Amino acid sequence: MANALPIPHLARTQAEPLLATIGNTPLVRLEKIAAEFPGVEIFGKAEYFNPGGSVKDRAALNMVLDGERSGKLNHSRTILDSTSGNTGIAYAMIGANRGYKVKLVLPGNASEERKRILKAYGAETIFSDPSEGSDGAIRMVRKLYLEDPDLYFYPDQYNNSANWKAHFEGTGPEIIAQTSGTITHFVAAMGTSGTFTGTTRRLRRDLPEVKCYSVQPSSGFHGLEGLKHMPTAIRPGFYDESMADGNLWIETEDAYRMVRRLAREEGLLVGISSGCNVHAATLLARDLAERGESATIVTILCDSAEKYLSEHFWDD
Repeated sequence: MANALPIPHLARTQAEPLLATIGNTPLVRLEKIAAEFPGVEIFGKAEYFNPGGSVKDRAALNMVLDGERSGKLNHSRTILDSTSGNTGIAYAMIGANRGYKVKLVLPGNASEERKRILKAYGAETIFSDPSEGSDGAIRMVRKLYLEDPDLYFYPDQYNNSANWKAHFEGTGPEIIAQTSGTITHFVAAMGTSGTFTGTTRRLRRDLPEVKCYSVQPSSGFHGLEGLKHMPTAIRPGFYDESMADGNLWIETEDAYRMVRRLAREEGLLVGISSGCNVHAATLLARDLAERGESATIVTILCDSAEKYLSEHFWDD
């Protein structure tokens, strides 16, 4: 396959409104990571190029626009949702740009960098019990909303179809175009499951031979911030486990190790979920290479490492 260049993103030559720069992110070839797997190429969709710094910009914008179109969101209401960090940052960035107040519930153990970014955008933050993870934040935000529903626009990212549709309309077609339709496997970890669901549905429609693998932490107790172990978590309303051709279970330490490898071998400073995705892609790549199969694997580089630089795993 010809080099997959970040053509859509780098082709921009005119000034655009901030929110128009969401999407059309580069596709990066992971040459050193894939070198040990003959016949297999691995690419990462560099979602940290979005203005809010993560893949969640896509879903947050689509949910806000859907709220505006439906009339559920106007400037008398505050955007309210639970978040592990990145969707909240996207809401805060979009809210600042479009003039909305934003109120967010996130686990108390969210990284200090995420908390500071939210404060910088002017969002109000409430912290849930860190031991309950994202599920605790979901329970708290539901309670807040029910106490005064007329005060808020509650997108409910875990149950809002505008979440996954952002990837059906954007991420999926971009990947198909950037690989010239040669993608054979798609790999994505799940929090809301929106990225996996929307991209997989688009690939199923346009390239039905592509195999799609979901990725999850190996247990309910893990350090993969923002990701869900579906068997023990509150399941998103649009999550459908039957969509995946298989699921790859990932240990926290393996994801951390891959984050360090990507920085030191590829020059890519990415976050924990990105490390999880790339490690999962290498598990699949190893299996395919051992069976003598050629493949083009695409995964998601969800965000950069800037929100995780205070984490201790960098010291190893």
